[in-house]
Amino acid sequence: MDEQKQDEIFTLDTKVVYQNRWMTVREDSIGREDGYRGIYGVVDKPNFVVVIALDDEQVYMVEQFRYPVKGRHLEFPQGAKEGDAPFEPLAVAKAELKEECGLLANEWLPVAEQFLAFGMCSQRYHIFVAKGLSQSTQDLEETEQGLEVHKMPIAELEQKILAGEIMDATTCNAFGLARLKGFI
Repeated sequence: MDEQKQDEIFTLDTKVVYQNRWMTVREDSIGREDGYRGIYGVVDKPNFVVVIALDDEQVYMVEQFRYPVKGRHLEFPQGAKEGDAPFEPLAVAKAELKEECGLLANEWLPVAEQFLAFGMCSQRYHIFVAKGLSQSTQDLEETEQGLEVHKMPIAELEQKILAGEIMDATTCNAFGLARLKGFI
């Protein structure tokens, strides 16, 4: 079997075209050894976590307004860490579960690490299953006002995914991986 040579792409130049506290958009001039030249638009965002809070045969979901798609949607609790401190996925997962759902967990199972959309974005996310849940207090950020917490049977979640009612790809992917690995 012949080995195929992979074209290695290298960066010739990079410039930031937009930046705020949540993201940087840059344009990279790229090239290959064969002389090809082109550009890539890249979105750099902080890594984030997604938490599947599991209580027997039920999961906790959050519903909030997502401005880019102009609608309210169900998804698993998820979020990123801001600031300069190193990203510690488990610590961020614990903070997000408490912040969004007002829940604490005494068992945390790491499921996987995935890229969000590696064709245009460098962002990764870490998936956790949280078990042994206890109620605490919710501590929503200003941007999360109106967030609602829903507890639903896993069978209902599966129906909503199959019907196209759960439109957050991260939620669908996290659920599928956790299910395939036997965590759910």
